[in-house]
Amino acid sequence: MHASNFSIIGINEKNNGKEKTTTTAKRVDKLRISFDLDENRVSPSGEKKIYVCITDPGGKPITSEILGSGNFNTRDGEQKAFTQKMDINYTQGQRQTLSIDWKNDGKYETGNYKIEVFHNGFKIGEGVKSLKKGGLFS
Repeated sequence: MHASNFSIIGINEKNNGKEKTTTTAKRVDKLRISFDLDENRVSPSGEKKIYVCITDPGGKPITSEILGSGNFNTRDGEQKAFTQKMDINYTQGQRQTLSIDWKNDGKYETGNYKIEVFHNGFKIGEGVKSLKKGGLFS
């Protein structure tokens, strides 16, 4: 399996429920992450576990046990923290678009957020989102 076409958007949630996209770290309330699972003629149809790992600009995994984060084993035998697990129903030979919204427990910091996607212990894709410092002259 392979993941591609990553879209990582910073979302600012307004009090009236409306959402606005932003790249300013202090205004981001959640990250909306979407990507495609490319068509694969080898992988059989059925239930698949996809692990999404978000790493903050300092290199620390973003996790929340309350929101379902945990650990999984990579093919190298090491434990890796995941941000969110997705149980999907995969259809062989078809491209699928997957999406999650991740609302951080704390504030988002300025810098690059790395998104990695794993299946069966293998990294199948990654993307990066840069959040900038806010202010009048940035």
